[in-house]
Amino acid sequence: MYYLAEHMSPVGLLQLVTNQDNELVDLCIDGQKYKWDSLGLCSMMREGTPASAAASEWIDRYFAGENPSISELRLAPMGSEFRQGVWNLLREIPYGEVVTYGYIAGEMAKKMRKERMSSQAVGGAVGHNPISIIIPCHRVVGANGSLTGYGGGIHIKVKLLELEGVDMSRFFVPKKGTAL
Repeated sequence: MYYLAEHMSPVGLLQLVTNQDNELVDLCIDGQKYKWDSLGLCSMMREGTPASAAASEWIDRYFAGENPSISELRLAPMGSEFRQGVWNLLREIPYGEVVTYGYIAGEMAKKMRKERMSSQAVGGAVGHNPISIIIPCHRVVGANGSLTGYGGGIHIKVKLLELEGVDMSRFFVPKKGTAL
């Protein structure tokens, strides 16, 4: 059984999906490219849980300019072992900092004991992060400074990075891409 709660935020309506173990499995921005319904979570109750209440509080604190700890929440994103590895690396990106897809690929290659890892494979995992904002996929940018790869929309990625105090002068919005 899954439970759906909604929370209004400065970036729009957020949908919070929790499981019967009281863990947050999905957080998506209204209109986001990849949403929980694509995961096949067909049996949902429309009610909040302690996990969705904790996530809502975390989100409010985040948008108030605080840096709440991810460890305060019980997160259980669903995905392959590879995607879980990428999402764990995303959790390590400090508030107000960015890394490149290439950096994440290098770290995944080390973890998997491989010589190298495809940045495109990493980009796919980052793009399918089911708990956006909290698992900070918005902190990943292209090596050339391109602000690509945010399923919630580039304008929201920019807003989140600005909220965190990231110097945006070195970044640009691409003219075309997969997450515009």
